[in-house]
Amino acid sequence: MARSTRVYTIKAVSDLLDEDMALLEEITYNSDNIDYGEMIHIDDGSKDGMTGFTDRGIECIEELLRDARSWKGGLRSFLVADHCDPETIERIMAKEQARTEAQNRKQA
Repeated sequence: MARSTRVYTIKAVSDLLDEDMALLEEITYNSDNIDYGEMIHIDDGSKDGMTGFTDRGIECIEELLRDARSWKGGLRSFLVADHCDPETIERIMAKEQARTEAQNRKQA
């Protein structure tokens, strides 16, 4: 099977999946959350560079989020278990609540 030659920035993935960028950043702090080789560091000349994802990397994010949202305690428990900063958790969860409400309105 041929390797994907397309790489997406974390911002592009955030837009593509309609997910909060802070949430994606928290997920990517632990490289074990994404299959090996599917999350790539890109040297863009800045101090920190940027993170990129292959098509499979994006699938990994989707799978992880789907699983985390189905766990007891949902996304919050995933973020707590991942040692996320409490203030960041609250910001992400507020955006998650708004996202869920918007999805429910679309379905109604």
